Amino acid sequence: MGLKVAMVAGEPSGDLLASRIIDGIKQAQPEVHFTGIGGPNMRSRGMHIQHPMDKLSVFGYADALKQLPSLIRTYSSLKNNLIAHKPDVFVGVDAPDFNLRLEQKLREKGVPTVHFVGPSIWAWRYERIHAIKKAVSHMLVLFPFEVDIYRKEGIPVTFVGHPLASQIPLKPDMQAARLRLGLSPDSRILAILPGSRASEVKLLAPRFLQTAQQLLKHDPALQFIVPIVNEKRQKDFDEIYASIPVKNLKTFSATETGRPVAWDVMEASDAVLVASGTASLETALFKKPMVISYVISPLMKKLMEWKSGQLKPYVPWVGLPNILLKEFAVPEILQDEATPENLAAACLNALENTAYILEVKQKFSLLHETLRQDTAHLAAQAILNAANSPA
Repeated sequence: MGLKVAMVAGEPSGDLLASRIIDGIKQAQPEVHFTGIGGPNMRSRGMHIQHPMDKLSVFGYADALKQLPSLIRTYSSLKNNLIAHKPDVFVGVDAPDFNLRLEQKLREKGVPTVHFVGPSIWAWRYERIHAIKKAVSHMLVLFPFEVDIYRKEGIPVTFVGHPLASQIPLKPDMQAARLRLGLSPDSRILAILPGSRASEVKLLAPRFLQTAQQLLKHDPALQFIVPIVNEKRQKDFDEIYASIPVKNLKTFSATETGRPVAWDVMEASDAVLVASGTASLETALFKKPMVISYVISPLMKKLMEWKSGQLKPYVPWVGLPNILLKEFAVPEILQDEATPENLAAACLNALENTAYILEVKQKFSLLHETLRQDTAHLAAQAILNAANSPA
């Protein structure tokens, strides 16, 4: 019988990552049986899905509490099955709250465990390193600076690059993206990305739209484009837009290219006003000057401080491009500072300061080269090595 690999991915991005790892493992060792929790991409690679991925998809603390009984049942069922039918190696893809608990139980039973996508201990809750040390035989990380953190703690680690860096072209084609979206090739365009969650749209979209109104006073011809991830977010955005209308604004909810609509919007723009998160890294990989902003409610701020035991992150930056470059390469305008006036001033600089724009693009090009690795191959090799090593 071939190698037995158990895997758990808890959201669409993890499903995509895991499916590419499966491809990498199959290239190195074709006779492999995969089982666990995943989505359509993992299923399409032949993985036996014991529980559907949406069993783990929760958003925020309130949703997590509501889904807790179902999460506990799913965890217990999978844990008991994997202990009874021991895999040669277990791979947890992100979803640290679920996977680290499961990894510790499996490792105690002699199963080597690999965790892909290290939790952001460099920003919040560094004390999780102790749980990681007990749970993880080998850590796979997306960013090179994470290697030193895990090595210092005696945890085997491999930098495998960020998959986005291989998916996004090294040289963006602005005109091709504009053609796909039906935009003028000569217009100056600011992309507005207020986030994909309801709470983000509620708190950020009004500020971002008021920022656009401010910018139109300076340049009445400026165009604005907004990607919308689904119908629910379209409704949320439209309700806000009705009370804060902006001339020259278009929303896009889908393209016929098979790419995420946000990618076409980023590639077509001259600059981007973006919510902090993975979108800021995508914006950097498209070599776009940007303004990063974020606002959370007072209640959410208190919950984060309570859960982490910290009043602020360990690092001075919140945006991934700045964290990776270890400098304020692009502005971060957060919480009460995120006024339309402050955001508009920063956006104007991102649109008009040619020396700054060139400098940012050069930094992002170097960052892209660093993160562009053969992630599937590197991850597969580390997993296969772990399968042949003690837990």
